[in-house]
Amino acid sequence: MKSPWQHTALQEARLYGILDLGYVPEGSSIAIAKEMLEGGVQVLQLRAKGKHPDEICSLAGELQPLCRANQVPFILNDHPELIAQTGADGAHVGQDDMSIAETRTLAGKEAIIGKSTHSLAQALAAEQEGADYIGFGPLYATPTKPDYSPIGLSEIGEAEHRISLPIFCIGGIKRENLASVLAAGARRVVIVSGILKAPNPRAYCRACRELLAPAAG
Repeated sequence: MKSPWQHTALQEARLYGILDLGYVPEGSSIAIAKEMLEGGVQVLQLRAKGKHPDEICSLAGELQPLCRANQVPFILNDHPELIAQTGADGAHVGQDDMSIAETRTLAGKEAIIGKSTHSLAQALAAEQEGADYIGFGPLYATPTKPDYSPIGLSEIGEAEHRISLPIFCIGGIKRENLASVLAAGARRVVIVSGILKAPNPRAYCRACRELLAPAAG
């Protein structure tokens, strides 16, 4: 059973941001995370591929209180075994990673567990498996997921209709194409490089939140 603020925050979230160290120098990561939170990111994930667990824990230890102060769920990409140590609110796992049950065993019963899905069938399976939310994509080609072919926009509406979990569309989504994603039926999105490469991440997030506002209705 998730704590009330976590559950509510996840359900109400429309803009999910990922602090991906592949795009952000570690020395700038905290400053950019602050801008993301000030700009209105409603879920924040730390993606630190290839980093040692000690490095992840050190950075997560700085990010967790920032997220907690803003009542924003803080998610680790992979590493459910580090949830207790870092105070993170949950973990996100890929389609080819461990099962939701295995992830939850390591992360704890109250942890938020998200799963990447790349088709409607996988999204439905993730719901049955017990995920708390799903990532759905990549909608467009993206260097973040070079091994996955874009799935396009055609299944978003059906996914939203058939799945009760929060669905966060992901993959090549930027402010410039966000309106098209929303027109296809999306209600929630993950934006990575668009935010992290923006000259002003705070303003970029605010602009995206304005576009997402009608989807909250």
